[in-house]
Amino acid sequence: MKRLVSGVSILFLALTCVAAALQPASTPITVDCSKGQSLNQTLAKLNPETPYTVSVNGTCTEWVQVIGFHNLVLKALPGATLVQPSTGGGSLFNATLYIQASQSVQVEGFAVDGSAGTFSNIGIGHGSSDIRLRSLDIQGGGGSIVVFENSQASIAYVHVHDTGYASLQIYDSSDVHVEHCLFEYTTNGQNQWHVGIALGAAHVTLYATTIRNMQQGISGGADSIVDLVVSNTYYVASGNTDVVIDNSGGFNFAGIAITGGSLNIYNSKLVSNQSGQSWGGTTAGVLLDEGANMVADSGYLSIAGSLGQGIVAMNNSHATLFGATVSHGSHGGLVAINNSSIDLSINNTPLSTISGNAVDLFCDSDSKITGTANISGTPSAQCTNMLSSETVSLP
Repeated sequence: MKRLVSGVSILFLALTCVAAALQPASTPITVDCSKGQSLNQTLAKLNPETPYTVSVNGTCTEWVQVIGFHNLVLKALPGATLVQPSTGGGSLFNATLYIQASQSVQVEGFAVDGSAGTFSNIGIGHGSSDIRLRSLDIQGGGGSIVVFENSQASIAYVHVHDTGYASLQIYDSSDVHVEHCLFEYTTNGQNQWHVGIALGAAHVTLYATTIRNMQQGISGGADSIVDLVVSNTYYVASGNTDVVIDNSGGFNFAGIAITGGSLNIYNSKLVSNQSGQSWGGTTAGVLLDEGANMVADSGYLSIAGSLGQGIVAMNNSHATLFGATVSHGSHGGLVAINNSSIDLSINNTPLSTISGNAVDLFCDSDSKITGTANISGTPSAQCTNMLSSETVSLP
């Protein structure tokens, strides 16, 4: 039997080696835009079914389309930049780099500058999958990265700054992994509206990422799912894995705003500081609206020093918190209004810390806060519908 198993193992290894040997090698090509060559024209002449590694030099001021490619690498040589032209974008959706109906495409090392135009910097659509954006520096334009129409992308080590509406937009049942990224505005103002990550009926998984000085750090619409999860799909997880919503500029209205979707904080900690506005209202570290749901697991939520509220659940929304910290806010810590509820649970986790806010627990007559026994200390409260346990006594 040992001899048979050993023979099968050898056969499997041999077949694996043969299969690897049969994989087509990637053909190297160099495009030098500093010498007048065109990246887009070069791609248009290639067979999209053949693997290529295209190295790019210089500044390419052109609209670049990647249509129907399989196994393509676009690799920047030092200093290579894709620049959005000021004209010629057309009347339909377009982007400086537009990837359509493609699989296994990696874009790495480029600076992308959309300052001269009004279109997005990178578009990924029409069912594209395994699109990997790596080590990019993106600025300007009407928007930065847009993923749509059931597409899938991985974004890592990407710096997006001072673009249009959102650093990353995800729509139409698309799925994106985000890790080790920085999305920020350095020239923001109260007369502008910017979002770090905007979703509509889509899914994002993220960790080890900072979103800085946005009106909304993350905005999720109906049927959107935001998962904070440490993933080792593309990289070995190491170092600080927090998702940080940094609002030091004072422009923020909500660290995360979910309308009819869900926010799941699993093993990547959400840290939101100085969220909201000093006048309060529904500005908050986390805003849940229109039937939104939130789960914050195992001490992975910290909201500190909110200028507005800490967490607002409104209009039939619900939050479940395990060992959360919401502290030292200028208004409410936990706020449940308009038939909404917030539950403080415990499952081998520390007690939640809801303290130092103007009012720690607030609810209206139609809403409730349960599990208050799972809060450390004695929080201040303006809420008549509170339960020390998570449910009423059951039969």
